[in-house]
Amino acid sequence: MQCFDVLQVEDHSIGDPLDTVLGTKRCLRNSTHTTGSTMPSSEGPHIYKVGIYGWRKRCLYFFVLLLMILILVNLAMTIWILKVMNFTIDGMGNLRITEKGLKLEGDSEFLQPLYAKEIKSRPGNALYFKSARNVTVNILNDQTKVLTQLVTGPKAVEAYGKRFEVKTVSGKLLFSADDSEVVVGAERLRVLGAEGTVFPKSIETPNVRADPFKELR
Repeated sequence: MQCFDVLQVEDHSIGDPLDTVLGTKRCLRNSTHTTGSTMPSSEGPHIYKVGIYGWRKRCLYFFVLLLMILILVNLAMTIWILKVMNFTIDGMGNLRITEKGLKLEGDSEFLQPLYAKEIKSRPGNALYFKSARNVTVNILNDQTKVLTQLVTGPKAVEAYGKRFEVKTVSGKLLFSADDSEVVVGAERLRVLGAEGTVFPKSIETPNVRADPFKELR
């Protein structure tokens, strides 16, 4: 049921005086016409609130705050690692990246095999290799087969290869040895042992002489 006020006004043009203005209230019931149409209602539209409220809103704020805390902790740990490991644009710690390769300063320890084309010390400084047991240098071919090996241990220095040579700076051969012969290229061979040199088989030489003013025995 809907009620509204109706104002009825009489007109002078028809000769009737406009004495009174009648105010009446009429009530009409919303009804459906025979055509099937419905009269529109004067009531305002219903308003529905859309959003997150209550405990859901508090949980959302909690997760956002937790995410911000994790981001700050991650950023702080990253900065701490960069500071401790001494990360810079040029490298990390004592390791520097240069145009010619890697430059390593100070003492270094390699726990796994090291592969490099060239290893050299700084100008004017020596290059040291230290090991608790031995130092082994292997020369490999394309099939990773050992061709030459140098082993320096606590009791001996051993070299394995097809031929062993010792030369001067100018390239003159001083000593060489292989499976067939041993060659001494020095101008003089001196044996300083107390009992001299023992040859179990024959030797061949063009000249044998003693030291000056000493006997040849």
